[in-house]
Amino acid sequence: MKVNLRNLTGNWSSGYALDKHMISSTYMGVNEYGRDKFDNVRTEVGEATYQLKYKQDWSQVAPLAKAIFDNVFPKLSAVGLLIPMAASTHRTRQPVLEVTKELGKLSGLPVFENLLAKQAGGSSLKNLTTKDEKNEALTKSGFTLTTTDGFTTEGPWNALVIDDLYHTGASMEAACTVLSRHPKIKKIYVATLTHRG
Repeated sequence: MKVNLRNLTGNWSSGYALDKHMISSTYMGVNEYGRDKFDNVRTEVGEATYQLKYKQDWSQVAPLAKAIFDNVFPKLSAVGLLIPMAASTHRTRQPVLEVTKELGKLSGLPVFENLLAKQAGGSSLKNLTTKDEKNEALTKSGFTLTTTDGFTTEGPWNALVIDDLYHTGASMEAACTVLSRHPKIKKIYVATLTHRG
């Protein structure tokens, strides 16, 4: 899978996105249902992410995880555990969790899928566009650490947080702020499948 890594800066030690999500989006008018139509051209990673997230094409999980393993892992030092970003939308099967589990198989690292959670009653950030709007929403409904975190070893460990899309960074920064309070987590790295912008 072709990637074009972008360095992500924030309140984490190191972070990367595999590629842009979208190359171009051209407005095509309105369809028969009165909805706007767009001709979207995505990167290879962006298309795979779209197919996984919105078309439930689970065959995209393995190549996306392999792209992180091949391109991001060599840039990180001593990753000890993997954490999927807490989902903002309820799905029977969560795309980010599936990619993280596959990455766990490739790397031989444990996946702590229940460590990071969205607070109850949290609102979706999907339709918010600026970092300020997202930060305001996150102060009301951000992230929490679960009381049963699943750690059975001493630590502290360097953690890699996985997410699908990086936009303003507000969600990732909020999650990393919470994770940094955990006594068994040392450095925090982040990896996202795509970035917008």
